[in-house]
Amino acid sequence: MNKVRINHLATGIPGLDAVLGGGLPEFSFNLLVGPPGSGKTTFAHQLMFALATPACSALYFTALGEPPLKMLRYQQQFSFFDNEKVNRSIRFINLGEDTAAGDTSRVLSRIATEVKKYSPALVFIDSFRSVLLASHQAGAAINSQQFILELGLLLVSWNATTFLIGEYAAEGDSSPIFCVADGLIWLRQTTQRNSIVRKMEIVKMRGQATLPGLHTFRITEEGLKVFSPTVLPTDSNRQQPLPRLSMGVAVLDEMMGGGLPRGYSLLVAGPSGSGKSILAASFLAEGARVGETGIIAAFEQRPHQARGPVVAELIASGRIGVIDTRTSTLSVDEIAMLLVQSIQRLGATRVVIDSLSGFELALAPTFREDFRESLARMLAALTNTGVTVLMTSELEDRYYELGFSPYGTAFLTDSIIMQRYVEIDSRLERVMAVVKMRASGHSNELRLFHIDDSGIKIDDRLATHAALLTGSPSRRHRKLNRPIAVTHE
Repeated sequence: MNKVRINHLATGIPGLDAVLGGGLPEFSFNLLVGPPGSGKTTFAHQLMFALATPACSALYFTALGEPPLKMLRYQQQFSFFDNEKVNRSIRFINLGEDTAAGDTSRVLSRIATEVKKYSPALVFIDSFRSVLLASHQAGAAINSQQFILELGLLLVSWNATTFLIGEYAAEGDSSPIFCVADGLIWLRQTTQRNSIVRKMEIVKMRGQATLPGLHTFRITEEGLKVFSPTVLPTDSNRQQPLPRLSMGVAVLDEMMGGGLPRGYSLLVAGPSGSGKSILAASFLAEGARVGETGIIAAFEQRPHQARGPVVAELIASGRIGVIDTRTSTLSVDEIAMLLVQSIQRLGATRVVIDSLSGFELALAPTFREDFRESLARMLAALTNTGVTVLMTSELEDRYYELGFSPYGTAFLTDSIIMQRYVEIDSRLERVMAVVKMRASGHSNELRLFHIDDSGIKIDDRLATHAALLTGSPSRRHRKLNRPIAVTHE
């Protein structure tokens, strides 16, 4: 017996096809549900305008909701709206009078008549729940369950991909139609403090594997954009030893065993003002010097500010791309998607995230609980593209403990550079050390460094003092003349 092949339709909604597992099954019967204001009508229109053509026309039925003219007035504000398709590829039909009568058989008859007349490939009914509620109030002869069954039989004979749109405020709401439908897409809208976040879940989609979980989406002037988890295949061809990238600081490259291996993730941890952002800027500028393109996502300050004239010029010339982090209610998946898209568009090889602390604060509150898990997923997606990632992490100088990340994410990175403050002879000095370099030898020295107009300058090892990390170093009685120590992991 030959298997039936189901064609899949590209939805035209960025990110949605990946969540659906390859697109929308043709001739499927789908429910699009959620509370008022969650984006159901915009979702349906964006999908309809993307798919409708003269050879693949669409009918959009409206019930007791907005009249078509009012609805179109607002939908015209989106860039996906194409006025040339209205009354050609797309027709709007008002079921208001039929629905108000409370006679579901009359509604079914009207729908069937219009479908036979136009033979559409796409059918939308907004809102089907209004029909059910009106019939219930009027005590219709055909109850809700019968209406659903008869409508389902009609749908099978239409050879149309159908969407029924309805208001359901909570998952606890139940309806027999949930069992009949081939697909169930649930839109949610949550408010926490001063942020509003929209998410969707593909509760059901027969015959295909969808991405599980809640997926953030945003409504802009272009319509919906879905931010699905960015997961890319791991590069199984990674060769050892990997080529090394310069950090833009020659002595630091030496301390790292020859530079940072390409494709690694590096965490630069230290207190405020210790030079993390300056080192990140040096990393990007060095890449541009050798012909590589970089990307920066800056959360603590505007990317064009406080980076020095060299980096500012590289951003202006397009040799360093910038991720806009000014949007409210950010999610980790959204930033991951923007980064991956920019990497692919620019051919970037170096990425800076400055900083994780600012990143967390920029997120909508609902995303902060899963920050560690989402960050791990994002980091895997970025490194799997082959780029080298540098992240900075804000730390308090707590001399009674040695930590590298307030999120417990240090183990996720391939390399760690630690920066600290120490007090020596009544002066506040900076020290730096390479703490971790996976599968590579590196120096274990604690080196003084300073910052001047040209950037970071690493000084000699402070052999005359001990216990620097305690915050109260003691002076040695004699200088130790030992060679530079190199550890191997």
